[in-house]
Amino acid sequence: MSFTFNLHFLKVFLFLSLLVGTTTTHAKSPVNEEAFTFTTWNKQTAEGYKGFFEVIENRSNPESRSLKLHYVRFPTTGKKSGPPIIYLAGGPGGSGIMAVNYRFDMFMALREYGDVIALDQRGTGRSNDLPHCESRQVVPALKKTTDSQYIEYHREALRECLAFWHQKGVDLAGYNTLENSRDLKALKQHLGVEKIVLWGTSYGSHLALAAIREIEDSIDRVILSSAEGLDQTVKLPARTGSYLDRLQLALDQQPAAKVAYPDIKVLIDRVHTKLERAPVKIHIPQREGHTLEYLLQRRDMQQIASAFIADPKSVAHLLGFYRTLDLGHVPAFDRVPRRYFPDGFLSPGSPISLSAMPTAIDIASGISTQRKSEVKEQAKTALLSDYLNFSYHYDGLAEQLDLGDAFRSNPHSNIPILLFSGTLDGRTYIESQQEAMAGLSNATLVTVENAGHNLFMASPEIQDTINSFMEGRPIEKTTLTVDLPDFSPQ
Repeated sequence: MSFTFNLHFLKVFLFLSLLVGTTTTHAKSPVNEEAFTFTTWNKQTAEGYKGFFEVIENRSNPESRSLKLHYVRFPTTGKKSGPPIIYLAGGPGGSGIMAVNYRFDMFMALREYGDVIALDQRGTGRSNDLPHCESRQVVPALKKTTDSQYIEYHREALRECLAFWHQKGVDLAGYNTLENSRDLKALKQHLGVEKIVLWGTSYGSHLALAAIREIEDSIDRVILSSAEGLDQTVKLPARTGSYLDRLQLALDQQPAAKVAYPDIKVLIDRVHTKLERAPVKIHIPQREGHTLEYLLQRRDMQQIASAFIADPKSVAHLLGFYRTLDLGHVPAFDRVPRRYFPDGFLSPGSPISLSAMPTAIDIASGISTQRKSEVKEQAKTALLSDYLNFSYHYDGLAEQLDLGDAFRSNPHSNIPILLFSGTLDGRTYIESQQEAMAGLSNATLVTVENAGHNLFMASPEIQDTINSFMEGRPIEKTTLTVDLPDFSPQ
């Protein structure tokens, strides 16, 4: 009897051991993965796994199609590693996998604390199977157009693209930040783990904040930079003024820059007034070797500035543009990476085109009625008007996609959160970031003096601070300082 009992116990023990072993193996090697060597643009390499998991395009539609979401996983190198760390790219529309190229050192450093995963969110990078839409709308390249005419060109382009995507079978209601949050829970289940760490920037922080409310029990801790609150998709125009005041103080620290730019607000306003009265014909070099003519208007500079104020380095170029125009010359726009310019600016005369994911995401996150009124009123006197986020001008065209004011309210949680905010971030202003953290009782806010929107790689101290946070040590230094670029005219 005793022998039989012991034999039975042994069988049960072996069976349970097998189950435990299977679970552990699954957590380390999920299905749909294959080993490969990741090679960055500058030839740095790391061994990892590329994989995918499947989700429903629109979880509220039982007939919705299945999507494959791709990721790259770098296994942990630490002896006491914790939950996997999932990188959430900005944009919306940025590729998490592509981000490894320019944040490689951070991806590698974080492996000390767990597997690090670069995720391509639905509709981005390798997870994008959505057709790009090219409308029939063309903004005249050499004809002066009013703001209302220009905006109507784009509104009509969106109407065309909404119809185009519907015809192609794309369910745009599946492309919003709530669905992205639920994808993170699906990824957690795919990995076979109980908790995940979120690491996001810009729109990635917007997604992380939504996930805190949507899947709070799945999140261990969160690392953020350049936070965009849930009702901050459209930025407040008046806050550009406060940002420019901080920028002026930075310029005044450099004698040559102080002489060249004694009052940047006056300079910007003066150039906008000149362009409003008399737009300037410019020649824009193309990749094919020829040039295109374009009539540069006040509105163009407002849109260019809305992008270039993101970081101090790009601001240095922007100030050069304004100074050159103020002196009566034409800026050399071809000397700056094309990614900074508004869509279509460097290819004048081309049809307006739209990408499905970022278009739908911004419309879905939307804007509250109160904030809409604030933006409308502030835009009347703000230097950049209401061009900080063009989705503001799509208001009312796809109301069925809007997630509503309940989505836009601040989350409340005691999850440990670490936020880095740059004082010279012209996209997600530091005041707004602090407001986005209201309700998060366990958040540590670190101010990075002189840093802009893309600050994660701005200083080794940032990584040191993250290390302390991941190790559960108190963050004693909550103000860091980085060097300013040379703002003097080149």
